[in-house]
Amino acid sequence: MRLKNIYRLGKKELWSLVRDPILLFLIAFAFTVSVYTAATAMPDTLNEAPIAIVDEDQSPLSQRIIDAFQQPYFLPPKQITRAEMDRRMDSGLDTFALDIPPDFQRDVLAGRGPTIQLNVDATRVSQAFTGSSYVQTIVSDEVQTFVQRYRESTTMPVELVDRVRFNPTLNKTYFGAVIQVIDQITMLSIVLTGAALIRERERGTIEHLLAMPVTPLEIMSSKVWSMGLVVLLASTLSLVFVVQGLMAVPIEGSLLLFLGGAAMHLFATTSMGIFMGTFARSMQQFGLLIMLVLIPLQMLSGGLTPRESMPEAIQHIMLTAPTTHFVMLAQGILYRGANLSIVWPQFAALALIGTIFFGVSHARFRIAIGQM
Repeated sequence: MRLKNIYRLGKKELWSLVRDPILLFLIAFAFTVSVYTAATAMPDTLNEAPIAIVDEDQSPLSQRIIDAFQQPYFLPPKQITRAEMDRRMDSGLDTFALDIPPDFQRDVLAGRGPTIQLNVDATRVSQAFTGSSYVQTIVSDEVQTFVQRYRESTTMPVELVDRVRFNPTLNKTYFGAVIQVIDQITMLSIVLTGAALIRERERGTIEHLLAMPVTPLEIMSSKVWSMGLVVLLASTLSLVFVVQGLMAVPIEGSLLLFLGGAAMHLFATTSMGIFMGTFARSMQQFGLLIMLVLIPLQMLSGGLTPRESMPEAIQHIMLTAPTTHFVMLAQGILYRGANLSIVWPQFAALALIGTIFFGVSHARFRIAIGQM
């Protein structure tokens, strides 16, 4: 009888979700447009950076420097006047503005050590700092080659041969797409379960449920399995049609094994959503709670920054979070083709954490509905 109640209550949650176009749009957007844009929009290396050059020298050396800035790192340089430089930087037209002073070539040949002014728009953080070192290296190489009248080729005493595993082309999209799917699984599982509880409280249907012969465990379990199923189905479609299909990202390991790990992760995160929903009295409060919880989970789980580079205290604390183990599991399976014999510790950790979260959330849920 309990299983039948859980099943029927879960169906009710699914029908409530179908009748909510905003949440349906959020699910579709999160696993399609958000995954694609997050994986492709922000480059992790210098790419197509706009640069302008004020050539006050008009010499062969200055022309060599101008010709050295080429794609794909830089757009073709715009030659401007000194009067235009500040206006273009203020307007955001250029990320870099290089000012080559008069008599630059003559001072270089005379050994006077002339200086070149480089203006950088540091609001474009992803390219500003990396691009500054690129510009300095390019200018130094061209000046040195011009002075020596030949391009020096350095022979190293030891040759380093790179062999890149799991992402031979060093394509950032491969990494970003999978991490974004992981983040969306965590976010939507918390949002949907918490929203389901708050929606029933706002509409008054929670009182109807309490008048029926169902227990708090059955009510909570129905929300966990139904919302977890929605997120699991959406993530599967995203991996197959968006990540593998549209973006052509290779998946090395078993998709079924990953979905098994995702189900364990959803057991924990949907319980977290119920727990947070018992404290929030409205969707506005629930949104603020999500900001406090979700951002640390995503930033410190190892998806964006390797755990090894974090302080040891943070590493130990984050072992209590399901996202840390899920990221390790997902990267092992989807990137490196790991099997169950390798990732079973993460499965065990997710099962333990999920059980604890479910128990704590159930206790809090019983207290919350007792106060209604």
